[in-house]
Amino acid sequence: MSDVISSAGPPTPLTPAVQPNARATARRETLRALLRSKSFIIGVIIVGFWILCAIGQARLFQDPYATSLDVLKPPSSEHWFGTDRLGRDVFARVIAGARDILIVAPAATILGTVLGTALGLVMGYMRGLVDDILGRIVDAVLALPVIIVALLAVTAVGPSTTTAIIVIGLVFTPLIARTVRAAVLGERELEYVSAAKLRGERAPYIMFVEILPNVLQPVIVEFTVRLGYAIFTIATLSFLGLGIQPPSPDWGLQVSEEYTYLSAGDWWPTLFPALAIATLVIGINLIADALAGVFDR
Repeated sequence: MSDVISSAGPPTPLTPAVQPNARATARRETLRALLRSKSFIIGVIIVGFWILCAIGQARLFQDPYATSLDVLKPPSSEHWFGTDRLGRDVFARVIAGARDILIVAPAATILGTVLGTALGLVMGYMRGLVDDILGRIVDAVLALPVIIVALLAVTAVGPSTTTAIIVIGLVFTPLIARTVRAAVLGERELEYVSAAKLRGERAPYIMFVEILPNVLQPVIVEFTVRLGYAIFTIATLSFLGLGIQPPSPDWGLQVSEEYTYLSAGDWWPTLFPALAIATLVIGINLIADALAGVFDR
């Protein structure tokens, strides 16, 4: 019997091969579940449409900055969405407006996600005094509405695209940190973390190499949700003149410049950019809901 055992060999070398296979299988199952989700498919189509518009608008459509004498003309075969107060084609401006918002919103969300994830990892793993101090700061920021904090910060620093990205990213940081912290608290007591400590690994390695890959799912969902909020926040700041600045065809700026003409019955310069904001946010929210539903299984 000893010969049989020795010929069989130790089972441990098989163990490392099992984990990558299990992870690959899990990724495939997640992808299949997403592709079966109608909300995910619809959301990807909507967001993909606006991404294509942002990429190809300069070559496929009219100049969004070109003025004409056809001022405030209603939608027609020549101008599908009509013209604005300066005779600019509203359709071309709506398509071109996708570019700025699809640069600024993801940039601000990425900044907030990176900072919030790092902060949440530190709070959840270190605990104790570090968690208490950072937690009080996070709670203080969360006590104020996001848009109010953004307005105060942009007003104090001065309006610009870069300022909007930094301010929105910093405002989102504590929101994301709270979610990541909760996920880390459930991971820090597991065996793989204890094994890393026994190996003598340092805290940064354990947080960013061992724990981070296991909390990526809530981070991805949080990023998607905050991206929708970022679009609304940027549109609001632009509407108030504190976000993306003229002459950009930004959707929030278009609404701000044209909404006064609603009382005269000229609804098209305001309606179409507002619908663009709504559809993009709806598409992102559909993707976020699908991701949350798949990851929670």
